[in-house]
Parts: sequence; structure tokens; C-alpha cells
Amino acid sequence: MRPKLPQQAYLQGVFQSKFVRMTLPAPDRLLELACHSLLKDEALAISSLELLPVELFPPLFMAAFSGRHNKTLKAMVQAWPFPCLPLGALMKEQQSYHETIQAAIDGFDLLLSQEVRPRRWKLQVLDLQKNVHQDFWAVWSGNKGTSMCPLWEPEVAQPIQKRQKVDNSNIGPKPPLATMEVFIDICLKAGTPDETLTYLIKKVRQRRGLIHLRCKKLKISTVSIQNIKILKMVQLDSVQDLEVNCTWKLSTMEKFAPYLGQMGNLHRLLLSHIHMSSHITLEQEEQYVSQFTSQFLSLLHLQELYLDSISFLEGRLDQMLRCLKTPLETLSITNCLLSETDLMHLSQTLDVSQLKDLGLSGVNLTNVSSEPLQILLERACTTLQDLDLDECGIMDPQFSAILPALSRCSQLTTFSFCGNPISMAVLENLLRHTIGLKNLSHVLYPPPLESYEDVRGTLHLGLLAQLHAKLRQMLQELGRPSMVWFSANRCPDCGDRTFYDPDPILCPCYTSF
Repeated sequence: MRPKLPQQAYLQGVFQSKFVRMTLPAPDRLLELACHSLLKDEALAISSLELLPVELFPPLFMAAFSGRHNKTLKAMVQAWPFPCLPLGALMKEQQSYHETIQAAIDGFDLLLSQEVRPRRWKLQVLDLQKNVHQDFWAVWSGNKGTSMCPLWEPEVAQPIQKRQKVDNSNIGPKPPLATMEVFIDICLKAGTPDETLTYLIKKVRQRRGLIHLRCKKLKISTVSIQNIKILKMVQLDSVQDLEVNCTWKLSTMEKFAPYLGQMGNLHRLLLSHIHMSSHITLEQEEQYVSQFTSQFLSLLHLQELYLDSISFLEGRLDQMLRCLKTPLETLSITNCLLSETDLMHLSQTLDVSQLKDLGLSGVNLTNVSSEPLQILLERACTTLQDLDLDECGIMDPQFSAILPALSRCSQLTTFSFCGNPISMAVLENLLRHTIGLKNLSHVLYPPPLESYEDVRGTLHLGLLAQLHAKLRQMLQELGRPSMVWFSANRCPDCGDRTFYDPDPILCPCYTSF
């Protein structure tokens, strides 16, 4: 039975005996036991929050969260003495926290419903993002000596002043109600809507502008544009990372375009599988493309652009490039049809002053001139670090033509060109051209043509091992034994890569025989 002491004295005794006296062994463990002891009496835990020292809030909150003490957790949100509550950092993958998060949102919502601001109110941000602010909990649980972020600093205690009588006749207009922010990563996909997001959107609607819903990472994999309308409740200028990975028609993309234009702080954009609309006129098609590409004029902070399987790019790449207002660090155009004119625009129009990663995997370059790629490499030679030319259909003459430009890419660290029909002679020439690139550490090359047994593409593993050993010997003789060259080839049955360095790491199709 709990001793009959005044509440404040009892709480002080609990935490002094199990936390403050650091002479006891394993103080962190004692603090954990003290928190669990207090949480056994939920009413006491809630009523004690006004007296609880600031430094004990984080460990007690962690215990309430892990133990699913939702009533206590809801009360703690209202009394939280820090500007930010990084709740998402406590969530583990593959676990459901809907009821716990709902309790936190309810506590957050109750703060906004109070006309009189609570004495200890300092909470401004409820952060539901995972893998963010991990250090906060480590700092306050005593596990890591890390400097404070401004959003983590506790409130400064204010002296209690006597309440004075107020002349109601001199009362002016009420100050505007405080707004609060909720950060959450959003994934819109087909099927049952996310319970937490649905509940949060409900609260945002009820509070009519008092809760600002912010999202740094937004993923969309739903076909229906109706599900996208939820974005009207999100502060879209907070989105920094956007992935649209679904089979949208161009007409659907045109309806999404206004949302994209509001994401002025977007850093990374991935668009995948946007198809041409059927049964529309050429005039409508041009209108849709123009409406979409014009949104890039508003993306003033875009650094990374990934375009995969975009059917309308052919003949229109320059239209998109002209709308880019900032130099990109990453440009990846994969599995798209591009004309030689598109490639020329790419080589001449793109601002490459900060380009580090360039990917053209799956872009067919077999029947186009090597000049555009050569020009692009020459222009980006002082910044380019990662180059991906997999499955481009590049043959010996084209590859040989770009070698001088490639040899001047002084910052290049990784080069991959698997899936191209290249001879051993050209591979040896590549090695000689790039041996002076001091930063180049990894080269992923296709099995040379001489390693195939027949025209059907059957690899002779013994020949491949010999050719690989020859390249390794050249690296040794030229003073670059640490440079990693290894070969890869896609399995015609499953599409997985088989690696050879020098022995094959086979895909399941081979190992099943």
C-alpha cells in the first residue's frame, strides 16, 4: 500500500530514491522502474504532471508510450514542457500505434480547445515522422551527450504572480488563437485508408485552420484522383520529397499538376509510369503536357529529378528542361523513349553546374549519335560522380567515341553500363582511359561479347572468368589493384542480375537446376 504522504512529498520520494541519488547502481534502470511504478496508478500519474520536474517528462512519456498508457499519454501531451514532441521517433516498423497516436492527437486537440492557455503550455509541434529527432529521447534519457535543438529546450520556469482584478470595460479584442503544427509522412495508396491519417484529417477540418498539417515525404501509389483531394488539407509548401509511382494517364497527371505547383520547397521528385491518354486530340495532349511541365517553374529548390517510364517525354524533353529554374544534383531518366533531338537539348540546355548523378538506364541509344552524350559528359566533367548507362544498347563505336570525355570526369566514383553489347577490346580501352581517375572505385560492366557461347546469349562462365582475370591483372599492372571491376548480367527468365567477381553469384534460376 502507498504511504499516506502528501502527493508532492510522495512523488519527490519516489524519484529521489530511484533517480536522483546517482550513487545507487544502474541509475537508468532505477529511473525506468520509478516511471513504471508511477504509471501503475494512472490517476496519480495524471494529477502529478503539474509537479513533475521537466527532466522527468521524456522518460515517463517513453514508459507511457511503450506500455500503451493512453490516458496518461494524452494528459502528458497537454502538459508537455517542450516546443516539439517527436512522437514518431518512438515508433517501430511493422507495429500499429493507431490508438496511441489517436490519444496523442486528442491531447493536442484539447490544447486548442481551451480558451485560457495552460500555465505550462509550450507545445507547438507534434512530430509523427519516423526516424526523425532520435537524439531527443537519448539526450533526456541520459544515453547520449548531444547538444540541444531549439525545439527540445524546456520551458523557463516563471514566478507565480498574484491574480489581479481586471476592469472588464478596458478589455480589448481577444488575441488570435495559437496555431499548432503536425508533421507526418503520408503514403496514399489503394485499399483501406490509413486510420491515423483519416483521424488526423478529421481533426484538421474540425479546428478550421488552427492545426497546420505538414508533410515532408509524400508517396502516391493510388490510381484514383479522388484520393488525392486529401492533399487540400496539407500545407503543400512543406513537402520536400515526392514520389508518384502509379499508372496514371496524362489527363490524371494534369489534374494533379496544381498540387505539384504548390510544393515550392520540393527537393526530390520521382515520377513513374505516366502514360499517354487515349481518345484525346493532339491539342488536348499538348495542353495537358504544358499544364504539367509549367509547374516546374515553381519548384525553386528542386535538386533531384527521377523520371521513369514517362511516355510523353519523347519530343518534349526540352519543354520540361526549360522550366527548371535551379541546377539539379541528380537527373535520372529511365525506361523512356527519347529522340536524338531530345538528347541534344539535354546536352545543351541542362544546367550541369552541380550535376553529381546522371542516369539514362533503359534509354535506347542504339540508333542515335554519340555526340549529345559526349557533350553532356564534357560539360559535367568537373562535378559528375555517378554515371548509369545500363541497358542503353550502346555498341563499340558509340562507346569508344565517349571515352575521351569520360576520361575527363575527374570526380567520377561509380560507373555502371551493364546490358550493353561491348567487346573485350573496348573494355580494355575503357580501363586504360579511366585508370587515371583517382576517385573511380567501382565499375560495373557487362560480360564482353567474347564470353558468349552462341547468338542466343548463353554465357560461357569459364571464358568470362578468364576475361575478368585479365582485367584484374591490368588493374594490378597499372597500379590500381583496389579499383573494383565486376561484371553483371540480367537473367532472361527472372530479370535478376547475376554477378561475376570472378566466380558467379547466381540467381535462383541457375541454382534450381
